[in-house]
Amino acid sequence: MTSPFEIIVASADLENRKRLSEILEKIGIDPLRASTIRECQEMYEQQRVGLIFCDARLADGTCEEFLQRYPRSGPRPRVVLTSQTADWNEFMRATRLGAFDVICLPLCPTDVEWMVIEASREERNHARTHLHQALARAEAARAASAS
Repeated sequence: MTSPFEIIVASADLENRKRLSEILEKIGIDPLRASTIRECQEMYEQQRVGLIFCDARLADGTCEEFLQRYPRSGPRPRVVLTSQTADWNEFMRATRLGAFDVICLPLCPTDVEWMVIEASREERNHARTHLHQALARAEAARAASAS
């Protein structure tokens, strides 16, 4: 399985970062790796990142702080919060801030694969929508210039 975009694994915990990277590598994806919010943000700004697996807490901030930095509209990363706890309040806060989903540690490979599949599907739908909008604008412009 290949991904139409880059994936970042952001975790301050080396074992978590390694485990998630191994799961992704088994399905043919070589993820970018970050141990801080700053590194994650720099990677996101420099590459076409479509999915970020981010621990709830990193050395220099939280996943929630990362999510708050991005506007609700326009392109934004699909962030999957990886959490040590199955805390409902944490889940609700993260999704209100725009998290794509939340999964609990230890990670289950099928959950990770499902997140990649869903993010890829959403990316394709987003691209199709933009293509249809561009075609409609071009058709409208052509019709306006013809009359």
